[in-house]
Amino acid sequence: MRHRTIVLAALIAAVLGAPAAAEVANLLTLQEGTLPVVEPSTYSGWLAANLLDDSPGPGWAAEEGQVKGPHTFVFELANGAATFERFELDTGAIDGDGRGARHVTIAVSPTSKDAGFVEIARGELADRADEQKLAVTKKVAARWLRLTLEGNHGDAAWTELMGLRGYAERPAAVAPLAVSGTYETDYSLFHLRQQGAALSGCYEYDEGTLEGTIDGRVMKLTWHESGGPEDKGPVVMVFAPDGKSFHGFWWHGTDKGAGPAGTWDGKWKSATVGSCPHWSGSVGGELKKGLQTSGRAVLHGILFDLDSATLRGESKPVLDEVVRVLAAEPSWKLTIEGHTDASGAAAHNQTLSEQRAASVKAYLVSQGVDAARLTTAGFGSSRAVADNATELGRAQNRRVELVKR
Repeated sequence: MRHRTIVLAALIAAVLGAPAAAEVANLLTLQEGTLPVVEPSTYSGWLAANLLDDSPGPGWAAEEGQVKGPHTFVFELANGAATFERFELDTGAIDGDGRGARHVTIAVSPTSKDAGFVEIARGELADRADEQKLAVTKKVAARWLRLTLEGNHGDAAWTELMGLRGYAERPAAVAPLAVSGTYETDYSLFHLRQQGAALSGCYEYDEGTLEGTIDGRVMKLTWHESGGPEDKGPVVMVFAPDGKSFHGFWWHGTDKGAGPAGTWDGKWKSATVGSCPHWSGSVGGELKKGLQTSGRAVLHGILFDLDSATLRGESKPVLDEVVRVLAAEPSWKLTIEGHTDASGAAAHNQTLSEQRAASVKAYLVSQGVDAARLTTAGFGSSRAVADNATELGRAQNRRVELVKR
């Protein structure tokens, strides 16, 4: 028995692995939990948040006639300080010649949104061009980034900027906040249950349900309502440090390349997780319901090391839910599907997706599931469910699904 315990422990350690290595990524995205905390005067619908959608359009525009500026934005990084290496800005999709923002200054602060700023980049932008590089002249760790725009290329009415990206090593993973409870939100009461990095919940509007993950203070969810399979989309919400409120943005899943459709804010109401008639009340319950009704379910909260098939420890609570579901349904047999985003070569993605599915199977078998009940398949990036042009979409495409057979 002792030998079996040691072997199982070694297998679990090998599957779960160590924390991921640092990754250089665009941190100025809503998907990373970066939010505008100071905004200049803005034309209706052309929100500062549009600059953080990881695409060259839509964008931000000043109020009509306010062309000179300065127009000052401050963005906050949610999950830790970062040292930026380079920036890119987009003006290619402006609505008319001469409207592109011209002079740009970037400063960062480790202190607050109001103080401690040090200038790290300055330059002049072309009127219509995307991916305009802005060199960093000073390396400073930042929690807040201040963007200042002045002037345009001659239009008398409008100044516009369509995209902003800032590349740095992603901060080390931090433990997720404990967020189970009930919240008062823009869309009625919001009931949320957390199991490891996985989240499941409901809201009392149009039979809404939520499923996804939490990374530090950042919730990355998919909302579903009663209108049908197209009545859904992603939502990113960032908690205040005390966990008592959140601010976020939601999208329609069918609007590829579009900016956020609206904001979604909430305040803590109770540590008790309330209920909805249309929600099972847990991650495992929603998993079982999906397999029963459609024969398919996404395993939210399954996390891997960067470009690796090594499962991270935060995945264990969700995988243990799968074990419990299979114990309760001994006749069920499942196929574990691995899917990647479109980053990297197709052959590499195919292999990685197969290896990730195999890692999930290995963990389930180590917990007592009969290997004969499980098969695996990898599809690389061939079955995308969202736009691979943005990090928000790529995150949705990196997934593990279970299929009942």
